[in-house]
Amino acid sequence: MAHIIRDTALGQILRLATGRKVLQYPEEKEDFSLPDSWIEAIQNPSGTTTTDEAVIARDGYSEKDNPSMPEPIVSREGGLPLTIINSQVIEGVPPRQRPESPVHETHHHQHHHNNNNNGNGNDNNNNATVEKVKTKEPSPVSPSPSPSSSSSSSIDGDVEEAPAAASPFAGPPLVPTKTKDSTSLLITWYSPTDSSNPQNWSSSRKAFVTFLIALYTFVVYTSSAIYTPSMEEFMSVYDVDVTVASLGLALYVLGYGTGPLLFSPLGEVARIGRNPVYIVTMVLFLIISIPTAFVDNVPGFMVLRFLQGFFGSPCLATGAATLADMYDFLTLPYALIAWVSSAYCGPALGPLLAGYSVPAMGWRWSLYEIIWAATPIVFLMVIFLPETLADNILYRRARRLRVLQEKARSQSSSSSPNTATIGADNGSDASPSTTTSLATALTFRAPSEISHAPLTTLLLEALTKPLEITLKDPAILFVQLYTALIYGIYYSFFEVFPLVYPTLYHMSPGEVGLVFLCILISCLVGAASYALYLYRSVNPVVERILAAGSGRLPQNESRLAPALFASFGPTVGLFVFAWTSTRTPQVHWAVPTLGIVVYGATSFVVMQCIFVYVPMSYPRYAASLFAGNDFFRSALAFASILFAKPLFENLGVARGTSLLGGLSTMGILGIFLLWKYGRKLRSMSKFAIADE
Repeated sequence: MAHIIRDTALGQILRLATGRKVLQYPEEKEDFSLPDSWIEAIQNPSGTTTTDEAVIARDGYSEKDNPSMPEPIVSREGGLPLTIINSQVIEGVPPRQRPESPVHETHHHQHHHNNNNNGNGNDNNNNATVEKVKTKEPSPVSPSPSPSSSSSSSIDGDVEEAPAAASPFAGPPLVPTKTKDSTSLLITWYSPTDSSNPQNWSSSRKAFVTFLIALYTFVVYTSSAIYTPSMEEFMSVYDVDVTVASLGLALYVLGYGTGPLLFSPLGEVARIGRNPVYIVTMVLFLIISIPTAFVDNVPGFMVLRFLQGFFGSPCLATGAATLADMYDFLTLPYALIAWVSSAYCGPALGPLLAGYSVPAMGWRWSLYEIIWAATPIVFLMVIFLPETLADNILYRRARRLRVLQEKARSQSSSSSPNTATIGADNGSDASPSTTTSLATALTFRAPSEISHAPLTTLLLEALTKPLEITLKDPAILFVQLYTALIYGIYYSFFEVFPLVYPTLYHMSPGEVGLVFLCILISCLVGAASYALYLYRSVNPVVERILAAGSGRLPQNESRLAPALFASFGPTVGLFVFAWTSTRTPQVHWAVPTLGIVVYGATSFVVMQCIFVYVPMSYPRYAASLFAGNDFFRSALAFASILFAKPLFENLGVARGTSLLGGLSTMGILGIFLLWKYGRKLRSMSKFAIADE
C-alpha cells in the first residue's frame, strides 16, 4: 500500500511532515544496495558508454549525423531499445535475447526528418521498414541478493503484483551512461521491471489512474454546459439579453482553451511534474467555484466563469500525456478512447444534470452542483493520483542518489574504501561495493538535468510554435480548421436545441436535457466502432511485423482510413436534423435526434483518426500542436455560442443548420486530400517526419 500512496500529493505531504521518516523510497532505507550491473559499470568507467555512444547503439544514428533531427526519445522502459513506427514509439516491447551471445537483437526503424537543406524530399520507399540492428549490451552480472534484499526494501521498490520468486533484476541489465565530459552518470531505471516506472504498474493501478483522469475531465467539461438551464432565469434576474447570458458558457469554454498554452509545457518540466499542475489548479478551480455560485453582479460572474475554465484546463492539456506515461503504443489508443469519451460526453450531460433542479431550486443551483462534483474529485486526486512523468520520477531518484553519494564521499574521506559503508554507525546492511561506487567522482544525474530547455523557452514555444506550424504547414492548417469547425458546431447544439424541442415538441427543460443523451449514445457508437477497427485491423498488422522482426509498416496516412468514410457523417447528420426538426407534428422528435447521433458518432471517429495522425507525423511538436488545437477549437466554440442564436433566429433552424452542414463538406474534401497527398506534404514540411 505504501508504494501506492508514496507518489501522491498526500504521500509527499506526509513525507515532508515527518522528515521523510515514512513512505521511504528504496534509496532512503538503510539496507539499500545498487544493482550489480550498476556497480560494475561505475567501477569500470572505461567500459561505460557515453551518451552519444548509447544513443547510436540504441537508435542507429546520432545528432551529428543529422543536426535537424529531433532529439532521440528515451524509452520509458528505462533504456530498452525502442521500436519506432513512422516516428511513433512503441514502448514495452522487450528485445529478444540470445543466451549464447552477449548481443541482443532489437527492432529499429530508420526514419528521416526533412528540412530545407536535405534534399528534395523524394522517397523511394512508400512504407516504413522494421529492420534488425545488433547492439552490444553490458555483460550481465548474476545478482546474488542477500536475505535482506528480498524484503520490501528491494532495489525494485515495492513489487505490486507480488512475483515473490522473481528477481528484481530480471531482464537485460540497465546501467547509467557517462556524459561526454565524463563528469556525470545519467541514471535510468534499475531494471526493466522497475515498479517505479509507470509502464510497469499493474493493470488495475493503471485502470484506476485512467478512471481518475477521465472523471476529472468529465467534471470539468460538464461544468461548462451545466449552466445552460440557468440562462433564462439569469436573463430575467439581471435584465440582460441572451448574448450576455451566453457569455457564462462561452467564457468558460474560452478559458479551458487558453489554459493548455500555459499548463501543457509546465506539466512536461521534470522539476515540476504533472501532479503539482493537476492538484494546484483543481484546488483553485474548486475555490473559484464558490464565489462564482454566490457573486451578485454580471461582470464578476463572467470573470469567474473564465477563471473556472482556465484552471480546469490541465486535464485537457496533459490528460493524454498522463495516459501515454503508463500505456504502451498498442494499448494507449484504448485508454485514450475512454478519456476522450469523458470529455465528449461531459458538455452534453450538463443540461440533463441541471435541467430538472434549476426550474425547481433557482438558477444558482447548477453552480452549486459544480462545487459538489469538484470537491470529491479534489480529495480523490490528492489521496490517490500518483506522479506519472518518467522524467520527474528519475529526477527525484537522482537527487536521492546524490544524497547517498555525499554520505559515501564523506565516509570514504575518513576511512578506507574497503571498510567504509553507508550507515556503518547505525547497523546499515549496505554493501561496501555500493559505498565505493557511490563515492565515485562521477555524479548521478537525471537525463532531464543534462539536456533540458529553460521554462521560458518552453512557454514561448508553446505560444508561438502552433501558430507558426499552422501558417506554414497546410496539413496542420486543415486539421486546426476542421476540428475547430466540428467543435464549434457541437457547441451550437446548446443554442439550437432550446429553439426546437421546447418550442416545437413542447418539452420541459428536463426533457430537453434528456435529448442531450443522444450525444452519449453517439459517443458510445463512435468509440465502439473505432476500438473495433483498432482491434481487428491495426494492432494485428503491427503485432505480426514485430513478431517477424522485419517488414514494411503502413505509412501514417493509413490511420486516416476510417475517417474517409466517417467524414460524410457530420454533413449527413446535420442535414437530417435541419430538414426534419421543423416538420412537426408529421415527423417524430426521434428523427432529428437521430441526425445528431450520426453527427456525433462520425465526428468522434474523425477526430480520433486526426489526433492519432498528428503525433505520428509531427512527434517533436505534438504537445505544442495539441495545445494550439485546444485553443483553436475552443476559440471557435466560444464564437459559435455567441453567433448561433442570432444565426438560427435570422435564418431559421433549417437553413441555419444547413449552412453549418455545407461548411462541414470541407472536411470530406480535406480528409481525402490529406489521405492521398499527406506523405508528399510531410516530405516537404520541415516540421514533420517523412518516410524514407
